[in-house]
Amino acid sequence: MIGVVGGGIAGLAAAYRLQQRGRDVRVFEAGDQVGGLAATYETAGDPIEKFYHHLSKSEQTIVDLAEDLGLGEAVEWRIGENAYYVDGTVHPMDKPWEILAFPHLSVYDKFRLAMLTLDVDVRGGVPSFDTYERLEDFEDVRAVDFIREHTTERVYRNFFEPLLDAKFGERKDEVSAAWLLGRIKFRGERDILKGEILGYFEGGFGRLLDALLEAVGRETVTTGARVQDLDVSGGAVSSMTVETAAGTETHDVDGVVVATMPHVLEALTGYACDIDFQGTVCSVISMDEPLTDTYWLNVADEAPFGALIEHTNFVPPERYGGRESSDSRAHQNSESSEDGEHLLYAVSYVQDTDDPLWQQDDDGVEETWLEGIEDLFPAFDRESVNWIETARNPRTAPVYERGYLDMVVPYDLSEEVADGVYYAGMASRAQYPERSLNGGVVAGFECADRIAGAGAFDPEADRVASPSDD
Repeated sequence: MIGVVGGGIAGLAAAYRLQQRGRDVRVFEAGDQVGGLAATYETAGDPIEKFYHHLSKSEQTIVDLAEDLGLGEAVEWRIGENAYYVDGTVHPMDKPWEILAFPHLSVYDKFRLAMLTLDVDVRGGVPSFDTYERLEDFEDVRAVDFIREHTTERVYRNFFEPLLDAKFGERKDEVSAAWLLGRIKFRGERDILKGEILGYFEGGFGRLLDALLEAVGRETVTTGARVQDLDVSGGAVSSMTVETAAGTETHDVDGVVVATMPHVLEALTGYACDIDFQGTVCSVISMDEPLTDTYWLNVADEAPFGALIEHTNFVPPERYGGRESSDSRAHQNSESSEDGEHLLYAVSYVQDTDDPLWQQDDDGVEETWLEGIEDLFPAFDRESVNWIETARNPRTAPVYERGYLDMVVPYDLSEEVADGVYYAGMASRAQYPERSLNGGVVAGFECADRIAGAGAFDPEADRVASPSDD
Protein backbone atom coordinates (compact mmCIF):
# COMPACT_ATOMS: atom_id res chain seq x y z
CA MET A 1 0.00 0.00 0.00
CA ILE A 2 1.03 3.59 -0.66
CA GLY A 3 0.10 6.01 2.12
CA VAL A 4 -0.70 9.63 1.31
CA VAL A 5 -0.39 12.24 4.04
CA GLY A 6 -2.84 15.06 3.34
CA GLY A 7 -6.18 15.22 1.54
CA GLY A 8 -5.70 18.46 -0.36
CA ILE A 9 -5.68 18.53 -4.13
CA ALA A 10 -2.03 17.34 -4.30
CA GLY A 11 -2.74 14.31 -2.10
CA LEU A 12 -5.92 13.41 -3.96
CA ALA A 13 -4.19 13.85 -7.32
CA ALA A 14 -1.35 11.56 -6.19
CA ALA A 15 -3.86 8.93 -5.05
CA TYR A 16 -5.80 9.16 -8.32
CA ARG A 17 -2.66 8.81 -10.41
CA LEU A 18 -1.35 5.90 -8.33
CA GLN A 19 -4.64 4.06 -8.74
CA GLN A 20 -4.38 4.62 -12.48
CA ARG A 21 -0.95 2.98 -12.26
CA GLY A 22 -2.46 -0.02 -10.47
CA ARG A 23 -1.32 0.77 -6.94
CA ASP A 24 -3.30 0.36 -3.72
CA VAL A 25 -3.60 3.71 -1.88
CA ARG A 26 -4.89 5.15 1.42
CA VAL A 27 -5.20 8.89 2.04
CA PHE A 28 -5.05 10.29 5.58
CA GLU A 29 -6.31 13.84 6.17
CA ALA A 30 -5.89 15.45 9.60
CA GLY A 31 -8.81 17.84 9.15
CA ASP A 32 -12.49 17.06 9.02
CA GLN A 33 -12.81 17.68 5.27
CA VAL A 34 -10.66 17.30 2.19
CA GLY A 35 -9.64 20.10 -0.11
CA GLY A 36 -7.12 22.09 1.92
CA LEU A 37 -7.10 25.71 0.74
CA ALA A 38 -9.77 24.85 -1.85
CA ALA A 39 -12.35 23.92 0.79
CA THR A 40 -15.70 25.70 0.45
CA TYR A 41 -18.56 27.43 2.23
CA GLU A 42 -22.15 26.49 1.44
CA THR A 43 -24.56 29.02 0.00
CA ALA A 44 -28.14 28.60 -1.19
CA GLY A 45 -26.62 28.26 -4.65
CA ASP A 46 -23.15 27.12 -5.67
CA PRO A 47 -20.52 26.67 -2.94
CA ILE A 48 -17.89 29.41 -2.67
CA GLU A 49 -14.22 28.77 -1.92
CA LYS A 50 -12.95 29.94 1.47
CA PHE A 51 -9.88 31.35 -0.29
CA TYR A 52 -10.35 32.79 -3.79
CA HIS A 53 -9.31 30.61 -6.73
CA HIS A 54 -9.20 30.83 -10.49
CA LEU A 55 -7.24 29.27 -13.33
CA SER A 56 -4.70 30.80 -15.68
CA LYS A 57 -4.73 29.85 -19.34
CA SER A 58 -1.28 28.28 -18.82
CA GLU A 59 -2.62 25.74 -16.31
CA GLN A 60 -3.29 22.76 -18.55
CA THR A 61 -2.76 19.79 -16.21
CA ILE A 62 -5.74 20.58 -14.00
CA VAL A 63 -7.91 21.13 -17.09
CA ASP A 64 -6.84 17.73 -18.43
CA LEU A 65 -7.67 16.18 -15.06
CA ALA A 66 -11.14 17.73 -15.25
CA GLU A 67 -11.56 16.17 -18.70
CA ASP A 68 -10.56 12.76 -17.33
CA LEU A 69 -13.10 13.14 -14.52
CA GLY A 70 -15.90 14.04 -16.93
CA LEU A 71 -15.89 17.74 -16.04
CA GLY A 72 -14.33 19.14 -19.17
CA GLU A 73 -17.45 21.11 -20.05
CA ALA A 74 -17.56 22.60 -16.55
CA VAL A 75 -14.36 24.59 -17.14
CA GLU A 76 -15.38 28.12 -18.04
CA TRP A 77 -13.08 30.79 -19.40
CA ARG A 78 -14.21 34.25 -18.39
CA ILE A 79 -12.86 37.78 -18.41
CA GLY A 80 -11.50 38.79 -15.02
CA GLU A 81 -11.48 42.57 -15.07
CA ASN A 82 -8.76 44.38 -13.12
CA ALA A 83 -8.61 47.86 -11.67
CA TYR A 84 -6.36 49.97 -9.43
CA TYR A 85 -7.67 52.09 -6.54
CA VAL A 86 -5.51 55.20 -6.16
CA ASP A 87 -6.34 58.46 -4.38
CA GLY A 88 -10.05 57.75 -4.10
CA THR A 89 -10.53 56.66 -7.70
CA VAL A 90 -10.99 53.22 -9.27
CA HIS A 91 -8.94 53.08 -12.47
CA PRO A 92 -9.83 50.21 -14.86
CA MET A 93 -6.61 48.59 -16.11
CA ASP A 94 -7.59 46.08 -18.81
CA LYS A 95 -8.13 47.67 -22.19
CA PRO A 96 -5.28 49.57 -23.89
CA TRP A 97 -7.11 52.90 -23.69
CA GLU A 98 -7.82 52.36 -19.98
CA ILE A 99 -4.15 51.77 -19.28
CA LEU A 100 -3.20 54.81 -21.35
CA ALA A 101 -5.63 56.88 -19.30
CA PHE A 102 -4.03 55.88 -15.97
CA PRO A 103 -2.86 59.27 -14.67
CA HIS A 104 -0.10 58.12 -12.34
CA LEU A 105 2.31 56.99 -15.09
CA SER A 106 3.66 58.92 -18.06
CA VAL A 107 3.37 57.63 -21.61
CA TYR A 108 7.01 56.53 -21.42
CA ASP A 109 6.38 54.75 -18.10
CA LYS A 110 3.50 52.87 -19.66
CA PHE A 111 5.63 51.93 -22.66
CA ARG A 112 8.33 50.46 -20.41
CA LEU A 113 5.72 48.61 -18.33
CA ALA A 114 4.04 47.24 -21.47
CA MET A 115 7.36 46.01 -22.89
CA LEU A 116 8.10 44.13 -19.66
CA THR A 117 4.69 42.45 -19.68
CA LEU A 118 5.29 41.44 -23.30
CA ASP A 119 8.69 39.90 -22.42
CA VAL A 120 10.59 42.51 -24.44
CA ASP A 121 13.76 44.01 -22.97
CA VAL A 122 14.24 47.52 -24.38
CA ARG A 123 17.19 48.61 -22.28
CA GLY A 124 19.82 50.27 -24.41
CA GLY A 125 17.31 51.02 -27.17
CA VAL A 126 17.68 47.63 -28.93
CA PRO A 127 14.77 45.24 -28.26
CA SER A 128 15.71 41.78 -26.97
CA PHE A 129 13.11 39.00 -27.04
CA ASP A 130 14.94 36.33 -25.03
CA THR A 131 16.22 38.21 -21.96
CA TYR A 132 13.38 36.97 -19.75
CA GLU A 133 13.13 33.45 -21.16
CA ARG A 134 14.85 31.69 -18.25
CA LEU A 135 13.40 32.63 -14.88
CA GLU A 136 16.36 30.99 -13.17
CA ASP A 137 18.63 33.75 -14.53
CA PHE A 138 16.87 36.18 -12.19
CA GLU A 139 16.74 34.00 -9.06
CA ASP A 140 19.34 36.06 -7.21
CA VAL A 141 18.10 39.47 -8.36
CA ARG A 142 15.86 41.45 -6.05
CA ALA A 143 12.49 42.26 -7.60
CA VAL A 144 12.70 45.87 -6.45
CA ASP A 145 16.05 46.33 -8.22
CA PHE A 146 14.86 44.51 -11.32
CA ILE A 147 11.78 46.71 -11.71
CA ARG A 148 13.80 49.90 -11.41
CA GLU A 149 16.33 48.71 -13.98
CA HIS A 150 13.91 47.22 -16.50
CA THR A 151 11.16 49.85 -16.28
CA THR A 152 11.33 53.22 -14.49
CA GLU A 153 11.41 54.54 -10.96
CA ARG A 154 7.86 55.87 -11.37
CA VAL A 155 6.62 52.45 -12.54
CA TYR A 156 8.10 50.99 -9.39
CA ARG A 157 6.70 53.62 -7.02
CA ASN A 158 3.26 54.08 -8.55
CA PHE A 159 2.51 50.59 -9.84
CA PHE A 160 4.62 47.76 -8.45
CA GLU A 161 5.52 48.92 -4.95
CA PRO A 162 1.90 48.95 -3.64
CA LEU A 163 1.41 45.45 -5.11
CA LEU A 164 4.59 44.16 -3.46
CA ASP A 165 3.59 45.77 -0.17
CA ALA A 166 0.19 44.06 -0.33
CA LYS A 167 1.67 40.68 -1.24
CA PHE A 168 4.79 40.50 0.94
CA GLY A 169 4.67 43.43 3.37
CA GLU A 170 7.99 44.00 5.10
CA ARG A 171 9.46 41.03 3.22
CA LYS A 172 9.14 42.69 -0.21
CA ASP A 173 12.83 43.61 -0.41
CA GLU A 174 13.75 39.91 -0.20
CA VAL A 175 11.54 38.77 -3.09
CA SER A 176 13.23 37.46 -6.23
CA ALA A 177 12.76 38.94 -9.70
CA ALA A 178 12.18 35.37 -10.90
CA TRP A 179 8.91 35.34 -8.96
CA LEU A 180 7.86 38.65 -10.51
CA LEU A 181 8.59 37.48 -14.06
CA GLY A 182 6.84 34.18 -13.39
CA ARG A 183 3.81 36.02 -12.07
CA ILE A 184 3.67 38.15 -15.22
CA LYS A 185 3.86 35.06 -17.42
CA PHE A 186 1.35 33.17 -15.25
CA ARG A 187 -1.26 35.93 -15.52
CA GLY A 188 -0.36 37.04 -19.04
CA GLU A 189 -3.18 35.64 -21.20
CA ARG A 190 -5.38 38.53 -22.29
CA ASP A 191 -8.06 39.52 -24.75
CA ILE A 192 -6.67 42.85 -25.91
CA LEU A 193 -10.15 44.38 -26.21
CA LYS A 194 -11.65 42.91 -23.02
CA GLY A 195 -9.08 41.94 -20.42
CA GLU A 196 -7.52 39.00 -18.62
CA ILE A 197 -8.77 35.49 -19.41
CA LEU A 198 -9.22 33.37 -16.29
CA GLY A 199 -10.84 30.02 -15.65
CA TYR A 200 -13.39 28.79 -13.15
CA PHE A 201 -15.50 25.66 -12.68
CA GLU A 202 -19.23 25.87 -13.11
CA GLY A 203 -20.33 24.98 -9.62
CA GLY A 204 -17.00 25.98 -8.10
CA PHE A 205 -13.72 24.19 -7.47
CA GLY A 206 -15.48 22.04 -4.90
CA ARG A 207 -17.07 20.25 -7.83
CA LEU A 208 -13.62 19.17 -9.03
CA LEU A 209 -12.69 18.05 -5.53
CA ASP A 210 -15.90 16.04 -5.22
CA ALA A 211 -15.29 14.34 -8.57
CA LEU A 212 -11.70 13.57 -7.63
CA LEU A 213 -12.82 12.18 -4.27
CA GLU A 214 -15.42 9.99 -5.97
CA ALA A 215 -12.85 8.74 -8.48
CA VAL A 216 -10.38 7.89 -5.72
CA GLY A 217 -13.14 6.36 -3.62
CA ARG A 218 -14.46 7.85 -0.40
CA GLU A 219 -13.52 4.64 1.39
CA THR A 220 -9.91 5.33 0.39
CA VAL A 221 -9.82 8.66 2.28
CA THR A 222 -9.89 8.92 6.06
CA THR A 223 -10.48 12.36 7.57
CA GLY A 224 -9.70 13.23 11.17
CA ALA A 225 -6.61 11.06 10.78
CA ARG A 226 -3.30 12.64 11.78
CA VAL A 227 -0.16 10.80 10.71
CA GLN A 228 2.17 10.79 13.72
CA ASP A 229 5.18 8.82 12.55
CA LEU A 230 6.88 7.13 9.60
CA ASP A 231 9.16 4.18 10.24
CA VAL A 232 12.26 4.72 8.11
CA SER A 233 14.65 2.93 10.45
CA GLY A 234 15.73 0.36 7.87
CA GLY A 235 16.64 2.89 5.18
CA ALA A 236 13.24 2.55 3.54
CA VAL A 237 9.78 3.53 4.76
CA SER A 238 7.97 0.47 6.08
CA SER A 239 5.02 1.71 8.11
CA MET A 240 3.08 4.77 9.18
CA THR A 241 1.38 5.48 12.49
CA VAL A 242 -1.96 7.29 12.34
CA GLU A 243 -4.00 8.75 15.16
CA THR A 244 -7.79 8.84 14.75
CA ALA A 245 -10.73 9.36 17.06
CA ALA A 246 -10.87 5.58 17.44
CA GLY A 247 -7.25 5.31 18.54
CA THR A 248 -3.81 4.75 17.07
CA GLU A 249 -3.33 2.61 13.96
CA THR A 250 -0.19 1.33 12.26
CA HIS A 251 -0.23 0.60 8.53
CA ASP A 252 2.40 -1.26 6.55
CA VAL A 253 3.37 0.77 3.47
CA ASP A 254 5.57 0.37 0.42
CA GLY A 255 5.82 4.14 -0.01
CA VAL A 256 4.52 7.43 1.33
CA VAL A 257 3.61 10.71 -0.37
CA VAL A 258 3.71 13.64 2.03
CA ALA A 259 1.33 16.14 0.42
CA THR A 260 1.29 18.78 3.14
CA MET A 261 3.28 21.78 4.28
CA PRO A 262 7.00 21.20 4.86
CA HIS A 263 6.81 21.55 8.66
CA VAL A 264 4.76 18.32 8.67
CA LEU A 265 7.42 16.65 6.54
CA GLU A 266 10.06 17.79 9.02
CA ALA A 267 8.05 16.47 11.99
CA LEU A 268 7.67 13.07 10.31
CA THR A 269 11.12 12.64 8.80
CA GLY A 270 13.48 15.29 10.17
CA TYR A 271 13.92 16.83 6.71
CA ALA A 272 14.05 20.60 7.23
CA CYS A 273 12.95 23.08 4.57
CA ASP A 274 14.24 26.66 4.73
CA ILE A 275 11.39 28.22 2.74
CA ASP A 276 9.44 30.79 4.71
CA PHE A 277 5.68 30.99 4.36
CA GLN A 278 3.18 33.75 4.93
CA GLY A 279 -0.38 33.44 6.13
CA THR A 280 -3.68 34.87 4.98
CA VAL A 281 -6.78 36.27 6.62
CA CYS A 282 -9.58 36.03 4.06
CA SER A 283 -13.27 36.80 4.41
CA VAL A 284 -16.18 36.28 2.07
CA ILE A 285 -18.68 39.13 2.39
CA SER A 286 -22.21 38.62 1.04
CA MET A 287 -24.00 41.80 -0.02
CA ASP A 288 -27.32 42.72 -1.56
CA GLU A 289 -25.64 44.95 -4.14
CA PRO A 290 -22.26 44.96 -5.90
CA LEU A 291 -19.52 47.15 -4.44
CA THR A 292 -17.73 47.79 -7.75
CA ASP A 293 -17.93 46.62 -11.35
CA THR A 294 -14.51 44.97 -11.41
CA TYR A 295 -13.26 41.52 -10.40
CA TRP A 296 -9.81 42.23 -9.00
CA LEU A 297 -9.25 45.62 -7.38
CA ASN A 298 -5.68 46.31 -6.30
CA VAL A 299 -5.63 48.91 -3.55
CA ALA A 300 -2.83 51.50 -3.33
CA ASP A 301 -4.07 53.03 -0.10
CA GLU A 302 -3.62 52.77 3.65
CA ALA A 303 -6.32 50.13 3.75
CA PRO A 304 -6.37 46.95 5.87
CA PHE A 305 -6.48 44.87 2.68
CA GLY A 306 -4.24 44.91 -0.38
CA ALA A 307 -6.99 43.78 -2.72
CA LEU A 308 -10.74 43.37 -2.93
CA ILE A 309 -11.81 40.49 -5.16
CA GLU A 310 -15.45 40.73 -6.16
CA HIS A 311 -16.20 37.16 -7.16
CA THR A 312 -19.65 37.91 -8.56
CA ASN A 313 -18.18 40.34 -11.07
CA PHE A 314 -16.45 37.25 -12.46
CA VAL A 315 -19.07 34.53 -11.90
CA PRO A 316 -22.73 35.69 -12.18
CA PRO A 317 -24.45 36.42 -8.85
CA GLU A 318 -27.48 34.44 -10.02
CA ARG A 319 -25.48 31.29 -9.24
CA TYR A 320 -25.48 32.26 -5.56
CA GLY A 321 -29.15 32.38 -4.65
CA GLY A 322 -30.01 34.30 -1.48
CA ARG A 323 -29.74 32.45 1.78
CA GLU A 324 -31.20 33.33 5.14
CA SER A 325 -28.73 34.90 7.54
CA SER A 326 -27.90 33.57 10.99
CA ASP A 327 -30.01 35.12 13.75
CA SER A 328 -26.87 35.25 15.93
CA ARG A 329 -25.21 37.84 13.66
CA ALA A 330 -26.89 41.12 14.55
CA HIS A 331 -25.29 43.13 11.74
CA GLN A 332 -26.77 40.90 9.02
CA ASN A 333 -30.00 41.34 7.15
CA SER A 334 -32.67 38.66 7.27
CA GLU A 335 -32.07 37.48 3.72
CA SER A 336 -30.13 38.18 0.55
CA SER A 337 -31.42 39.97 -2.52
CA GLU A 338 -33.60 38.04 -4.93
CA ASP A 339 -31.06 38.14 -7.78
CA GLY A 340 -28.51 36.24 -5.74
CA GLU A 341 -25.75 37.19 -3.38
CA HIS A 342 -22.98 39.56 -4.39
CA LEU A 343 -19.81 37.98 -3.00
CA LEU A 344 -16.68 39.93 -2.17
CA TYR A 345 -13.34 38.65 -0.84
CA ALA A 346 -11.45 40.94 1.52
CA VAL A 347 -7.95 39.58 2.04
CA SER A 348 -4.66 40.42 3.67
CA TYR A 349 -1.39 38.51 3.86
CA VAL A 350 0.32 38.31 7.24
CA GLN A 351 4.00 37.63 7.74
CA ASP A 352 3.66 36.11 11.20
CA THR A 353 0.98 35.32 13.74
CA ASP A 354 1.91 38.38 15.83
CA ASP A 355 0.25 40.54 13.18
CA PRO A 356 -2.57 42.57 14.81
CA LEU A 357 -5.04 41.43 12.16
CA TRP A 358 -4.24 37.79 12.84
CA GLN A 359 -4.72 38.35 16.57
CA GLN A 360 -8.26 39.69 16.09
CA ASP A 361 -11.23 37.36 16.45
CA ASP A 362 -13.61 36.97 13.52
CA ASP A 363 -15.86 39.81 14.66
CA GLY A 364 -12.84 42.10 14.92
CA VAL A 365 -11.64 41.13 11.45
CA GLU A 366 -15.07 41.75 9.98
CA GLU A 367 -15.29 45.19 11.58
CA THR A 368 -11.82 46.01 10.23
CA TRP A 369 -12.88 45.05 6.71
CA LEU A 370 -16.15 47.00 6.86
CA GLU A 371 -14.45 50.12 8.18
CA GLY A 372 -11.83 49.82 5.45
CA ILE A 373 -14.48 49.50 2.74
CA GLU A 374 -16.36 52.50 4.15
CA ASP A 375 -13.15 54.57 4.03
CA LEU A 376 -12.60 53.74 0.35
CA PHE A 377 -16.25 53.83 -0.70
CA PRO A 378 -18.21 56.36 1.39
CA ALA A 379 -21.48 55.35 -0.30
CA PHE A 380 -21.11 51.76 0.95
CA ASP A 381 -23.97 50.80 3.27
CA ARG A 382 -23.07 48.05 5.71
CA GLU A 383 -26.76 47.34 6.11
CA SER A 384 -26.51 45.69 2.69
CA VAL A 385 -24.26 43.01 4.19
CA ASN A 386 -26.00 39.66 4.65
CA TRP A 387 -23.27 37.54 6.15
CA ILE A 388 -19.50 37.29 6.49
CA GLU A 389 -17.41 34.14 6.79
CA THR A 390 -13.73 34.40 7.74
CA ALA A 391 -10.96 31.88 7.17
CA ARG A 392 -7.34 32.12 8.16
CA ASN A 393 -4.34 29.94 7.52
CA PRO A 394 -0.77 30.60 8.73
CA ARG A 395 0.82 29.06 5.63
CA THR A 396 -0.95 29.91 2.40
CA ALA A 397 1.94 31.01 0.18
CA PRO A 398 5.72 30.86 0.09
CA VAL A 399 7.86 33.96 0.32
CA TYR A 400 9.63 33.71 -3.02
CA GLU A 401 12.92 35.18 -1.87
CA ARG A 402 16.22 35.05 -3.69
CA GLY A 403 17.71 31.56 -3.86
CA TYR A 404 14.27 29.96 -3.62
CA LEU A 405 15.06 27.17 -6.08
CA ASP A 406 17.89 25.98 -3.86
CA MET A 407 15.36 25.43 -1.07
CA VAL A 408 12.58 23.50 -2.84
CA VAL A 409 11.95 20.00 -1.50
CA PRO A 410 12.71 17.19 -3.99
CA TYR A 411 9.85 14.96 -5.07
CA ASP A 412 11.93 11.84 -4.36
CA LEU A 413 13.49 11.95 -0.89
CA SER A 414 15.24 8.58 -1.09
CA GLU A 415 18.67 10.16 -0.72
CA GLU A 416 17.69 12.74 1.89
CA VAL A 417 15.37 10.60 4.07
CA ALA A 418 14.73 7.00 2.99
CA ASP A 419 13.60 4.97 0.02
CA GLY A 420 9.89 5.27 -0.63
CA VAL A 421 9.41 8.79 0.80
CA TYR A 422 8.09 11.41 -1.62
CA TYR A 423 6.97 15.02 -1.26
CA ALA A 424 4.12 16.80 -3.09
CA GLY A 425 3.42 19.78 -0.83
CA MET A 426 3.60 23.52 -1.43
CA ALA A 427 7.39 23.59 -1.13
CA SER A 428 7.77 21.41 -4.25
CA ARG A 429 9.12 22.52 -7.61
CA ALA A 430 5.63 22.45 -9.12
CA GLN A 431 4.66 25.46 -6.99
CA TYR A 432 7.29 27.72 -8.53
CA PRO A 433 7.23 30.53 -9.53
CA GLU A 434 3.64 30.80 -8.25
CA ARG A 435 1.59 28.48 -6.11
CA SER A 436 -1.65 27.17 -7.60
CA LEU A 437 -4.10 24.27 -7.59
CA ASN A 438 -2.62 23.24 -10.92
CA GLY A 439 0.77 23.04 -9.22
CA GLY A 440 -0.74 20.75 -6.61
CA VAL A 441 -2.00 18.37 -9.30
CA VAL A 442 1.39 18.42 -11.04
CA ALA A 443 3.20 17.67 -7.77
CA GLY A 444 0.86 14.77 -7.01
CA PHE A 445 1.36 13.33 -10.48
CA GLU A 446 5.14 13.80 -10.24
CA CYS A 447 5.33 11.69 -7.08
CA ALA A 448 2.90 9.05 -8.32
CA ASP A 449 4.78 8.52 -11.57
CA ARG A 450 8.08 8.13 -9.75
CA ILE A 451 6.58 5.59 -7.34
CA ALA A 452 5.04 3.65 -10.19
CA GLY A 453 8.33 3.58 -12.07
CA ALA A 454 7.02 5.72 -14.91
CA GLY A 455 9.75 8.33 -14.51
CA ALA A 456 9.20 12.04 -14.04
CA PHE A 457 5.79 13.40 -14.99
CA ASP A 458 5.79 15.25 -18.32
CA PRO A 459 2.66 17.43 -18.61
CA GLU A 460 3.04 17.88 -22.37
CA ALA A 461 3.60 14.20 -23.09
CA ASP A 462 0.79 13.23 -20.75
CA ARG A 463 -1.60 15.63 -22.42
CA VAL A 464 -0.80 14.28 -25.89
CA ALA A 465 -1.26 10.72 -24.69
CA SER A 466 -4.48 11.37 -22.81
CA PRO A 467 -7.43 9.51 -24.37
CA SER A 468 -9.74 12.34 -23.28
CA ASP A 469 -8.05 14.87 -25.57
CA ASP A 470 -9.93 15.77 -28.71
